[in-house]
Amino acid sequence: MTSSIERRVKALHWAGLAVGLVIALAGLANVMPTYGVLPRVGPFELDWFRPLFYWLCFLSFLIWDALRLTRDGKLTVFHLIGYAIALALMSWVSWDYYQVSMVLKDSFMFFSAREAWMAAIPAVLSIIACWRLWGAPIAILGAVVFAYLATGPYWPGVFQTIVGDMNEFIAQNIWYDASQGILGNIMGIVLSTVLPFIILGAVLEGCGAGGSMIRISFHLMRRFRGGPAYAAISASALFGTVSGSAVANVVGTGVVTIPMIRRRGFSGNFAGAVEAAASTGGQILPPIMGAAALVMADIVGVSYLAVILAVLIPAIAYYVSLFLAVFFEAEKLGITAREEDEAVEPPAGQDWINLALVFGPIALIVWLLVSGLSPAGASIAAIFLLIPMSFINPEIRRAPWKLLESLAEGGKTVAQLAIAMVGIVVSTLNATGIPTKFAVLLANAASSSLMAALLIAAAGCIVLGMGMPTLPAYIAIVAVMGPTLTGFGVELLTAHMFVFFFGVASVITPPVAIAAYAAASISKGKPIGTAVEATRIGAMIFLVPFAFVYNPALLLGTEAAASASLGFVAFSLLTLAASLYLASSALIGFDKQRLPVWERLLRLACAATLLSPYVLAGAAALALGIALAVWRRTAKLQTAEAL
Repeated sequence: MTSSIERRVKALHWAGLAVGLVIALAGLANVMPTYGVLPRVGPFELDWFRPLFYWLCFLSFLIWDALRLTRDGKLTVFHLIGYAIALALMSWVSWDYYQVSMVLKDSFMFFSAREAWMAAIPAVLSIIACWRLWGAPIAILGAVVFAYLATGPYWPGVFQTIVGDMNEFIAQNIWYDASQGILGNIMGIVLSTVLPFIILGAVLEGCGAGGSMIRISFHLMRRFRGGPAYAAISASALFGTVSGSAVANVVGTGVVTIPMIRRRGFSGNFAGAVEAAASTGGQILPPIMGAAALVMADIVGVSYLAVILAVLIPAIAYYVSLFLAVFFEAEKLGITAREEDEAVEPPAGQDWINLALVFGPIALIVWLLVSGLSPAGASIAAIFLLIPMSFINPEIRRAPWKLLESLAEGGKTVAQLAIAMVGIVVSTLNATGIPTKFAVLLANAASSSLMAALLIAAAGCIVLGMGMPTLPAYIAIVAVMGPTLTGFGVELLTAHMFVFFFGVASVITPPVAIAAYAAASISKGKPIGTAVEATRIGAMIFLVPFAFVYNPALLLGTEAAASASLGFVAFSLLTLAASLYLASSALIGFDKQRLPVWERLLRLACAATLLSPYVLAGAAALALGIALAVWRRTAKLQTAEAL
């Protein structure tokens, strides 16, 4: 890299950090509650704050894109001209939004072709930005949705929308409405609820707790067969619940854990798959669960604590299944435990002290949420606690500016999330009535069968979620699938949780498994092979949602759980545990001995039956599953005695 390129990279890096820091501080000031005698800064007037915030997010994207091209040596004068034009256009439409908002405050306004074309500008720029940031799937989805909004009256059959003033329709649903479009309610949720938790996750990563957690996890798991894999699951679960980004978690922890898993004797595909599956599950693991769970609480109209309680058993079940998958794979490969700490230095005393940086803020958040404080207020309080606490780490005392860098990184993450196409997608779905039409079609196709509806909805969730980050995937999917499931009598929170699980699962599901692909780049495995392995290892993320739809007692805090008897809940937990064991062993194909195909299929059938709502069938499947497990152990002992 030449000195001139190095100077450009350094300048763009610092410019990106500066803009990210402004985004983080402005966003926190906007939602900061009153603490004692301290005056409240926000909330700011949305007429000027939302367009300004979106402009800053778009500027952050331009700097990020220029930095990426500069590092690759591909930045040209044509790119710079394109950036200048794009920023000028975004500045123009952002200022126009403010001016129109001022007019609408005091009078009524009919939108003309001018406003329609003005609204198209940020839509097109957002589509391009999403393509550069997230890849083709989410950008294509946004482009199709925008095209459908503009041409809906000309579509055939049930897809035809009401004919009206298209100028008004486009302008209002894309740009100029505070409740719809790019700067509408979804932007409001990002600003009020999601942003503080993303900033908290960034500060947690920047304060040095990550390395300590990995070293401690490896140390505690060193005597087990799958030691490094277990450590990866533990560390990724903890940091995934804070970051809310499976890909970021894979990259952040996988660079250490994946090589260690391979050195223990696992294949490259399996090593990457373990990290991808564990990082993905962090988004369903309480108490923080990433950003999507916060949005769920807002949309469903329940407290965040209710969401935490509801997802507790399914999340634990998923991680138990990951440990079981590693256990059976290690047995199949004949991997033994080794005392040596493979290229990972043992934890020092400071590492154990640094655990306070993780559990202190999380404990504070839980306590404040139970006390009734809003999620935003709880997360900001945790940030206020974490910043002074981080000085117990000597690395922060030597370089305190790392905290500012972590705030800036958090602001950059918020910027990338804010310019996603979710606002346009949700606004178009609401304006055109597609969710209702889809629900009618799905109800007819399902022939009044809840199972058929769940299967179709699950497939739709995975397809719609391909290549999208969890938050926009969940919001886009639930707008389409949610009404369908509630129409079959599924409780609202249960329906959202079902969609949420499959939205999370889409990042490890082929062919667009972005978390698995990120892990494959580190493990040197095959991308599709890693995605297939991740799907096999994390298969319970696809099965558990069916279990809690048919047995809502598994979702603690819901009405069904409250009305269920203690014996029924205990039986449900027992059948869930047995199902995890049978499904994991069947998918790996090993339980003391290699399992023939017929037994693997039989175990999977038992596992599925155990998750069904039929108690007698579940009891029979439980007895058969226990018999299969005992038989395999007896056969293993007999084989060992014969030898």
